Amino acid sequence: MLISHRTSVVARLGTAQTLAWASSYYLPAMLATAMAADLGVSVTTVFAAFSFALIVSAVFGRWAGQLIDHHGGRPVLIGTNGLFAAGLVVLALAQGPVLLFLAWGLIGVAMAAGLYDAAFATLVRLYGRDARSSITGITLIAGFASTVGWPLTAWLEHELGWRGACLCWAGLHLLLGLPLNASLPRSEAAPGVSPVPTAVSPTATPAAAPGATFWPTVLLSLVFAVTWFTSTAMAAHLPSLLQAHGLTLAAALALAALVGPAQVAARLLEFGFLRKVHPLLSAQLATAAHPVGAVLLMVLGGPAALLFTVLHGAGNGILTIAKGTLPLVIFGPQGYGARQGLLMVPARVAQAFAPLVFGLAIDQFGGDALWVSTGVGLIGLAALVWLQRSGSVVR
Repeated sequence: MLISHRTSVVARLGTAQTLAWASSYYLPAMLATAMAADLGVSVTTVFAAFSFALIVSAVFGRWAGQLIDHHGGRPVLIGTNGLFAAGLVVLALAQGPVLLFLAWGLIGVAMAAGLYDAAFATLVRLYGRDARSSITGITLIAGFASTVGWPLTAWLEHELGWRGACLCWAGLHLLLGLPLNASLPRSEAAPGVSPVPTAVSPTATPAAAPGATFWPTVLLSLVFAVTWFTSTAMAAHLPSLLQAHGLTLAAALALAALVGPAQVAARLLEFGFLRKVHPLLSAQLATAAHPVGAVLLMVLGGPAALLFTVLHGAGNGILTIAKGTLPLVIFGPQGYGARQGLLMVPARVAQAFAPLVFGLAIDQFGGDALWVSTGVGLIGLAALVWLQRSGSVVR
């Protein structure tokens, strides 16, 4: 019965996460051009507003995590459905850049408290150190957010225009997302989980001295920043990058569509075989995947495009899980939400600038821009190795 109940929680939360991701993170890719034309601004301005949302989410991320630590995920996630809906309605009503940025600012606050970080913190509060498999389950479901969201947004834009598409997504938050989040357990924190990192309960692992957490925090923040930089850069530029290596537009789009299935396949591997190994090892393998694929593509050209796309997708899929599980196994469940928000501040800032920076690199270097993502990937891998060998990991 316990397994059935937890599976139900994961299914409901995963479905709500799919909606949240599809209506925020994956929205500009389908609507940016139509928004820009209608509002009389450049596409760059639309993406700048999206980057503003990511920066706002970085500012509010730790606050959102603290709310979940103290009050549980249910009320916070319910609130984000209202915020997402409000932001999307304002976006649909925008007539110029002022409301455009205001709308994305509201969506940014909702993203801070309504995407994976909040879902992971909710599961850790419910299940403590046993949350790893549940975190994987959430990402298995929401891994299809782009697969569902992109075609649905494109269809809505074709039938109703971009404003109608935004209003439909707002309605789905109120009619689907809110009831799903409202159905989550009103549970007290799991044994060993307390709102602040220094609290100690009878069943908790003794808290480490503050100094012992400094370098793990720095290194994990660096890892999340460089891997999310690459993830966001590829989400924005993968088709054009593949074209720079000689693929046609149709072929590039077909291969780019494999990223989602590759992510889910890798998460199934994590749910099965890799769940038996330490998350630090699976994170190292995942971080190495993009650089290996990128070097093969730059050396071999188009024939290696499929392998590159699959490796990138698989690595990104496991790293999404690692973002939730590594802080749990390294620092423990106490104060997880607040720490997660702190760890993700550099990652969200890196996300905000990734499309612009990598776009400039493609303009300057063409397909060889992959050296940029390869370099930052190797930095992330080195940080994970240092974390493992330094002996500073909190057990």
